[in-house]
Amino acid sequence: MEENNEGGNLAQVQHVVLILSGKGGVGKSTLTTELALALRHSGKKVGILDVDLCGPSIPRMLSVGKPEVHQCDLGWVPVYTDAQKSLALMSIGFLLEDPDEAVVWRGPKKTALIGQFVSDVAWGELDVLLVDTPPGTSDEHLAVLENLKKQHKVDGAILITTPQAVSTGDVRREITFCKKTGLRILGIVENMSGFVCPHCSECSNIFSKGGGEELAKLTGSVYLGCTARTYCPIISMQSYTEPSTLFKNVALHTLRTEPPIRLLGI
Repeated sequence: MEENNEGGNLAQVQHVVLILSGKGGVGKSTLTTELALALRHSGKKVGILDVDLCGPSIPRMLSVGKPEVHQCDLGWVPVYTDAQKSLALMSIGFLLEDPDEAVVWRGPKKTALIGQFVSDVAWGELDVLLVDTPPGTSDEHLAVLENLKKQHKVDGAILITTPQAVSTGDVRREITFCKKTGLRILGIVENMSGFVCPHCSECSNIFSKGGGEELAKLTGSVYLGCTARTYCPIISMQSYTEPSTLFKNVALHTLRTEPPIRLLGI
């Protein structure tokens, strides 16, 4: 992928990272949110582009409601979560009149909106733009990659899986997609690697454990670590304290320019 020096609305964005998984329901939006907050906690300016058009979760994950999206000379103004404008968001969830409305669109209409999201959102200065994607390897993924290539270099993708074989099998196909499209794999995170009891804090591996690490070994990918299920991930910016060790490590890894190294999470 060649970087375009003009860059359009992405000209002041330093890094672009996709969050991928061939499987639905594995926690892509949750981990995108946690990673964005970890990067913000380290002093970075972060954007989240939610291209899951049929299931936009980012507005709810960050408890931002349904603010109006305004226009400026450069295009759409992203929704900011704080007065310092350190976390910027764009999602189709902000554009729907009814949050329960189903987006029943064919591929060309999805592709057109993703093209607008990539080119027409005035992100301004960002250290990292995270792209939260839907499951699969089809129109949305090709559209976001093709449109990003026109304006910016994509640093790579972080792949999310749960430990079960039914999930790692789908993520293996996502790895094949990355190789076919020339998208660098920054690493694999295993989500829902156990459940932490809210009363005694004991972690039980009710979803099994180790599938993500085994997948990384089989495919020659970097294993970034695992995270257990603890609570319903609806996050208030006011009550957020600091990221876990895993997300601190993944945040540092996301900003690396040299070849990736193995990072251990908890």
